Amino acid sequence: MTMLAVGWPSRWSVIWPKRDMTKARTLLIMRDAAAISIVGLFLFPIFWWGLNSIKPVSALFDKDRIVFFDFEPSFINYWVTFSGDGPGVYDARQAIADTLIVALGSTALVVAIGLFAAYALSRLSFRTKRLYIGLTIFQRFTPPIAIIIPIVSIFHTIGLFDTHVGLILMHTVMNLPIAILMLKSFFDEIPAEIDDAAMIDGASRVMILFRICMPLIKGGIAATAVLCFIFSWTEFLMALFITNTIYTLPVKLSIVGTMTSGFSSALGTVAMFPTLIFIFFVQKHLMRGLTLGMQKDA
Repeated sequence: MTMLAVGWPSRWSVIWPKRDMTKARTLLIMRDAAAISIVGLFLFPIFWWGLNSIKPVSALFDKDRIVFFDFEPSFINYWVTFSGDGPGVYDARQAIADTLIVALGSTALVVAIGLFAAYALSRLSFRTKRLYIGLTIFQRFTPPIAIIIPIVSIFHTIGLFDTHVGLILMHTVMNLPIAILMLKSFFDEIPAEIDDAAMIDGASRVMILFRICMPLIKGGIAATAVLCFIFSWTEFLMALFITNTIYTLPVKLSIVGTMTSGFSSALGTVAMFPTLIFIFFVQKHLMRGLTLGMQKDA
């Protein structure tokens, strides 16, 4: 009996770890399968859009079956959309140029203004600091549709309606809060003692910002710029309401998409390329900025 009692613990110590390892491996496989399924579910519309962009008309509008890969690829949709060799409504060259002007212009303004505002919120102490951060977050959460009517009226009055400048300024106002919060989170990661040491050596706040802090958060600045560029690149509501002759890509897609799906698929696929490429290169900094942007208080 004594030997049996002594032998049980050693026997169970061999059996249960194997059972636990098998259970952990099963849970890991189930988790990975669930993750792959969810990602596949979200990526399938993008895949289908890209597939439709290279389908010939016969495969695209086959009423008897759904064509997946049984067709000969054709790039006529891309050629008509981006060469102008076809009906004018399908020519997207001007829309791409307008979108680039607005997205690049608003991104440059947002980053330039956001750097100064974020540095001030991170390093300076003033009475209304918490109130300012709260108002910044509130402005970001305000839906654009709630202010669209007064914005259109104001832009008509000051002469900015249907202009690139007006759309750039509007996108700047919309993207500035998220840029300030993200950049502040990166500035907060730099020890304040570095600023104090530089000020003892005679450096001004501006010199500290440009020569010390900005080189240390280059990845954060790039991630912020990419996020603001994507927001401007894909913004639809303001571009629709405050312009008449300037068609950005989202507005152009809303027009072409009601006519022929092949051309809209080609235009939409190319419109997604910049966002996917930029996010791939700065995803680490982008995720860190989004997760830390609201965790640090004033």
